[in-house]
Amino acid sequence: MNQLKLIANQWFEAFNAHNIEKLLALYSEEAEHYSPKLKVHQPETNGLIRGKAALRAWWTDAFDRLPELHYEVLQLTADEKQVFMEYIRQTPNEADLRVGEVLVINNGEITASRVYHS
Repeated sequence: MNQLKLIANQWFEAFNAHNIEKLLALYSEEAEHYSPKLKVHQPETNGLIRGKAALRAWWTDAFDRLPELHYEVLQLTADEKQVFMEYIRQTPNEADLRVGEVLVINNGEITASRVYHS
C-alpha cells in the first residue's frame, strides 16, 4: 500500500477511536488545518488553525460535542505529496455529510489538512 494511504488509514483509525494522541502523532508540530466547521464553531479562526495545541483543542471540543462522531471511508487517492480522502461524516441527529479532505504529507508527517463539503 502507498505510504500516504497508510497514513490516511491510521488517521481514520485514530479519528474513529476518538484517540487524540494517535491523531496528533501523525501531524508535524506546526501543521495547519482548515475546515468549514471551524468557521462555524470558532468564527475567530476563519476556519484555519495552526499547531498541535490548536488541533488538540479542536478535536477535544468535537469529540465532547459529538461522542458518536464517525467517518466512513469511501475512497483514498494519493500521489507522492498528498492524499485525498473521501468519506461520509456520520453522527446521530444530523444528516450524513459527504466530505473531501486533503492531507499534505512531508517526511511522513501531515503538514496541512483541508476539509471540503457543502
